[in-house]
Amino acid sequence: MRAPLLIIALLLAAAVLPPIFASGYQLFQLTLVAAYAVAILGLNLVTGFNGQVSLGHGAFFAVGSYVTAILMDRWDVPYWATLPPAALICAALGFLIGLPALRLGGLYLALTTLALAAATPQILKYRLLESWTGGVQGIVILKPDAPFGLKLSGDAWLYLFTLAVATLLFALTANLVRGRIGRAMIAIRDQPLAAEAMGIDLAMFKTRTFAVSAMLTGVAGSLAAVAIGFVSPDSFSAALSITFFVGMVVGGGASIAGAVFGAAFIQFVPNIADQVSKSAPGAVYGVILIACIFLLPQGVAGLLRHTKRA
Repeated sequence: MRAPLLIIALLLAAAVLPPIFASGYQLFQLTLVAAYAVAILGLNLVTGFNGQVSLGHGAFFAVGSYVTAILMDRWDVPYWATLPPAALICAALGFLIGLPALRLGGLYLALTTLALAAATPQILKYRLLESWTGGVQGIVILKPDAPFGLKLSGDAWLYLFTLAVATLLFALTANLVRGRIGRAMIAIRDQPLAAEAMGIDLAMFKTRTFAVSAMLTGVAGSLAAVAIGFVSPDSFSAALSITFFVGMVVGGGASIAGAVFGAAFIQFVPNIADQVSKSAPGAVYGVILIACIFLLPQGVAGLLRHTKRA
């Protein structure tokens, strides 16, 4: 047990170092990586561990972002105090979305959640909600400064704050999946009939898993909104949900650590593709993605597991 804990401690120590030498833009990118990692973790919980294919987690990400933006813009709520309301609202929404999952599965559930992701930008632009969401113009929020008189830039403080929240959520999720609840989730994914025969309540576990997954993704949306300082409906198109799904596949399904690698992939690889070819960055990105699928069929986490066994 000491070796994994030592590795985790060293990684956390290394993650705290960027504010010392990184630029503001680099810290902003790392902050988004931490936020995206939490979003992919939520998607991995429902898809990788529980076997429910979701292509609509961009909607929960959008809801979390808008809850934070509205609270900060209208009522001057501190950014850190907006995380619990965003988590609760997204959990309730995820529970409601999880109810159809009891009757749907596989491609049908994937299409249903994709429809939710496609409808979210239009709902945010709806005329009756413009007074809250800002319509097509969105909402601008001010980035917070470091508290307690700390000699840190705003980008450095947001990075450390996001890293702390992400570390807490990763630890709680790892504890969840390694316990009795996690074993029940995996049993439902692998053999639902056998799991039901053993007394596992499929309906309860599926809906609650969707709720926890949506809660994690909503918190990720809140963190990203604070870091970016702006939210608009066009930022949460269906492509965002597909991007999260790509990050989960590249990082590795049913893996806690894989969410970090998947987040780094969706944040940095598009920029690398743009640097390689200004005229066709999408083609370069597609080639890199196909290469990852062929070379890492189980994702980066699968490669690490094989390396550990070897």
